Amino acid sequence: MKRVAIFIGSASDKDTMQPCSDVLGSLGIDHLYTITSAHRTPERTAQLVAELEEQGCDVFICAAGMAAHLAGVVASKTIKPVIGVPLNASPLQGMDALLATLQMPPGFPVGTVALDKPGAKNAAYMAAQILALHDAELADKLKAVRQGFKDSVEKAAAEM
Repeated sequence: MKRVAIFIGSASDKDTMQPCSDVLGSLGIDHLYTITSAHRTPERTAQLVAELEEQGCDVFICAAGMAAHLAGVVASKTIKPVIGVPLNASPLQGMDALLATLQMPPGFPVGTVALDKPGAKNAAYMAAQILALHDAELADKLKAVRQGFKDSVEKAAAEM
């Protein structure tokens, strides 16, 4: 069962969002990583959401640039959590995507993280935290990851 779905709007977004898939994989979270577009393939997007929901998918992560409607379209098709990752894909340096992802009408929220690769990683961690609400083993993995972050700072401080 794919517990998380990562949707990217274009093949050009693959490298930027790869850290999201990497984090989920490192935590042992089964996920789907695919391309679907809010504008170019709206029927595919709706079909994927419906099929994945039926199969038990719990969280959707959507990354898009420019108009960045992918997360909002997915949020309109599910009551499962949707996490949006705005991507820098225009002369506006991602601000257009950030605002489009943030500005959702009441009742159709999209949890929005930072732009690009930092956002990709945090989207994965946020999805894991959502899943960990009912998965003690995953919660322990997340605690260990956080301890590793803490230990790396302590080590760097001691070496300085």
